[in-house]
Amino acid sequence: MNRLETRRVLVKISGEVLGSAQAGIDLERVDAFAAELRAAKETGTEIAVVVGGGNVLRGYQMSRKGVDRIEADYMGMLGTIINAVALVGALTRAGIDARVMTAIPLASVAEPFTSRQALNHLEKDRLIIIAGGTGNPYFTTDTAAALRAAEIKADTLLKGTKVDGIFSSDPVVDPGAKMIEELGYTEVLQRDLKVMDATAIALCRENQIPIIVFNIQKQGNLKNVLLGERIGTIVR
Repeated sequence: MNRLETRRVLVKISGEVLGSAQAGIDLERVDAFAAELRAAKETGTEIAVVVGGGNVLRGYQMSRKGVDRIEADYMGMLGTIINAVALVGALTRAGIDARVMTAIPLASVAEPFTSRQALNHLEKDRLIIIAGGTGNPYFTTDTAAALRAAEIKADTLLKGTKVDGIFSSDPVVDPGAKMIEELGYTEVLQRDLKVMDATAIALCRENQIPIIVFNIQKQGNLKNVLLGERIGTIVR
């Protein structure tokens, strides 16, 4: 199996990496992830991070409770910005030059996302945190990650999860589930595997961006992936 290129990567994380629905933002988790990013930066890789907001608010859950879907989705986008601001603060404390960029204009705390400015930051060895989803309702942060990966010409999309990769069935409920080392984009779509939504997978397929699905909660995994260690499941 050929080693994937990781000169420039986009890392997609859920809000659970930074906190929980019960507690919101957990500063210990934020600082721990900032330390992981600092170690990853030491490999020389250019890194962009797309953050979810589930620990603050999940738009689709609000819509199920009667909130208008469009309003709920915008609330979820704002939740991702809260996470991004918390993370960039932790990165700054860790000595990392980082910027927050958002799809929703919010000049007091972030720059508007443009591919040109994002590339400029990366080329100047800055780490960028991208928030606000795509800026549009009805699209997930997974789709935002695939879109931004294409826009910054990322070599690989790293999908950080709380499990070790893609399994034959849900490992939480099926102790006999087996991890799959490699899959094609089309197979993921045909089998309706829930690692990312279909739009995100299709975008990566169209732009030939391989995806590594791995457990980002294990200390050192992010850096080791960038160093070429065989971790998680590859989709390509």
